Amino acid sequence: MDRQQIVEVGQGPPPADAEDLGDVALLPSLVNAHTHLEFSDCETPIGEPGVALYQWVGQVIAARQSATIDAKAAAINKGLTESLDAGVSLIGEIATLPSEYPSHPRFSRHGQSPELVTFAETIGLSPQRGNERFELTEHHVHTQPSAGISPHAPYSTSRPLIQRCVQLACQSRRPLAMHVAESPAERELLSSGSGPFAETLKQLGVWDASLFPWGAQPFAWLIDLLAKVPRGLLVHGNDFQRNEIEAIAKHPSLSVVYCPQTHHFFRYEPHPVAEMLDRGIRVALGTDSRASNPDLNLWREIQFLLKHRPDIDPEQVLAMGTINGADAMGRIRHGRLQPGSLPLFNRVPTTAKTLQEVYQDFAEQPLRHGL
Repeated sequence: MDRQQIVEVGQGPPPADAEDLGDVALLPSLVNAHTHLEFSDCETPIGEPGVALYQWVGQVIAARQSATIDAKAAAINKGLTESLDAGVSLIGEIATLPSEYPSHPRFSRHGQSPELVTFAETIGLSPQRGNERFELTEHHVHTQPSAGISPHAPYSTSRPLIQRCVQLACQSRRPLAMHVAESPAERELLSSGSGPFAETLKQLGVWDASLFPWGAQPFAWLIDLLAKVPRGLLVHGNDFQRNEIEAIAKHPSLSVVYCPQTHHFFRYEPHPVAEMLDRGIRVALGTDSRASNPDLNLWREIQFLLKHRPDIDPEQVLAMGTINGADAMGRIRHGRLQPGSLPLFNRVPTTAKTLQEVYQDFAEQPLRHGL
């Protein structure tokens, strides 16, 4: 290993100048494939556990109406520090523009900071709002080498605007992330043009009856569209049905990002993540934000699954928190321990004698960042 990359991985007697780390399991850096750092100043999630998504959306809008660029920058710094302390080296960040991100790692220790892929949030049901947000997104993509594109969600972004985002992602060869199939209420809105989400949009003053419904199979259309981009991240996917999972599995360019503790906060039905993995879909982990999660600690997302989803192979859980997220965003030097990878490590104390005992320790023991 040198300061730039891992140069060799092997086994056997260590070299004379090797450092003994004691009884630990060595892990690569973690990858948080989805978060909103601007909410990192929330001490507790917004709303009560089990709140309906359509109600929560209104609460979030009300809570953030007066947020300034300086306040967002401070929250972003706080979230980056928390992520670094949690052993994360790469973040898929949804950027609500205009936002300021640090140009140097003044917020971290040891001269380190997580790498960011900043997905410019593009939102709007009206043509005017959509055009305004798309112009900011275009500028972000053309000026930021690590930029991505994020049409927000089907309930907040018109189909013409989603199509423009897909076209931009294809032209610029950038990744695209979108919140998709978050709740049954979203499906009701898209398939019938009615239900509680429709009422929420009316209350917010953004309802346009010409935009809904999309049709009987709204996510089939959306999956086929998003499959055109170089790398597409379908965020949450709590309500995907079997035929939609089958459709996603046909497109290696698509990944699903699962946020376990946020899913638990909303008290949704069990996530179909096991079925997705069985179909060969790349599934990555995210924390979402402190607006729906008590922290940004991706290791706790891994531990949550190790404790609560025995139907998922622990090795797959670790891959979801490391290599899968890196591959989803096209950052293949992150999330793995192999020659050419970045020399970023985490360690977990363990005296286990078997692999099963190692995974049991992973479910309970804290993760320590670095060597």
